[in-house]
Amino acid sequence: MRTLAASAFFCLVFLLHSPAASAQSLSCGGTLSGVGDSKVSVIQKCGEPMSKEFVCVPRPQVAWVLSPYPGGPAQQVVTQQCVPMEDWVYYRGQGNFLGIVRFYNGAIESVRDGEKMR
Repeated sequence: MRTLAASAFFCLVFLLHSPAASAQSLSCGGTLSGVGDSKVSVIQKCGEPMSKEFVCVPRPQVAWVLSPYPGGPAQQVVTQQCVPMEDWVYYRGQGNFLGIVRFYNGAIESVRDGEKMR
């Protein structure tokens, strides 16, 4: 029963953090940059961002721990691991929200709105 609860927790966390959960795009000069686009592609479409920041994003990892007892069942353990990513912030003009593009392994993992610029 405990393993089932851990599996359900992992699935829920995975769905909340999956790219489909935040499938936005960044519009730059009439072209769109979205999930899967490379850094080079984003720079070609949108230019250099106003800032870049490396971030550690906690993500669930599933591991199996062997029983200390001979013949005992292995147990599933869910832990949080740091996944290095990079956030690029784009200024979209006064009165608009900042565009925050998150990269993982050199490609867009997600696009989200930041704070509104006044």
